[in-house]
Amino acid sequence: MQSLIKLLKDGLNKPLPGIEAQYEMAPLTRAKIDVKTLEPNTYKKSAVVLLLHNNNGSCYIPLIKRHKYDGKHSNQVGLPGGKFDEGDGNLVNTALRELHEEVGIKKQDVEILGGLTPLYIPVSNFYVEPFVAFYKHDSINFNIDEREVKQLIQLNTSLLKLDSLIESEGIVSGDGYKLKTPYFNVEGEIIWGATAMILNEFKKLIT
Repeated sequence: MQSLIKLLKDGLNKPLPGIEAQYEMAPLTRAKIDVKTLEPNTYKKSAVVLLLHNNNGSCYIPLIKRHKYDGKHSNQVGLPGGKFDEGDGNLVNTALRELHEEVGIKKQDVEILGGLTPLYIPVSNFYVEPFVAFYKHDSINFNIDEREVKQLIQLNTSLLKLDSLIESEGIVSGDGYKLKTPYFNVEGEIIWGATAMILNEFKKLIT
């Protein structure tokens, strides 16, 4: 775990793999958009967090599966996070607030290592800043908000190094459209779209 944290601290302070790494896992029809070209105040700001934690000597990242609802991200697997609130002050605080609200992890138990490349999600008009963090203690206890989270999925970071984790076929999105896209298959759960793109950039930092 400590060697991985050191690797990430070094990698996050260098030029990041960036959108080239992210778009390896993008839907085939998705246009490449650099967030630097977006007009200010034309999108909704949000943040997510990749929280590294120890589990019996292995490193895991918690993912959350959302409930089925009438929306763009219905029943999808994502990272803890959500929309910026003015009271947050900045997007790091957004990520930490949402982490606490959704899975019960307090900000004082977390250390932010750095940020990955921001990403724009056209279908929902969200600008997302992903942050990498680690849980400071040896054992972790999640307290899931069942109103927001249907299921907690634990992703072993070592699995990200396996090409066999990546598949590509037609999938049905939350709003019912079928599309062709690469995705990560984690214990039968399909992880695609922005979450897969973020995880792929993270993967480049640890392989």
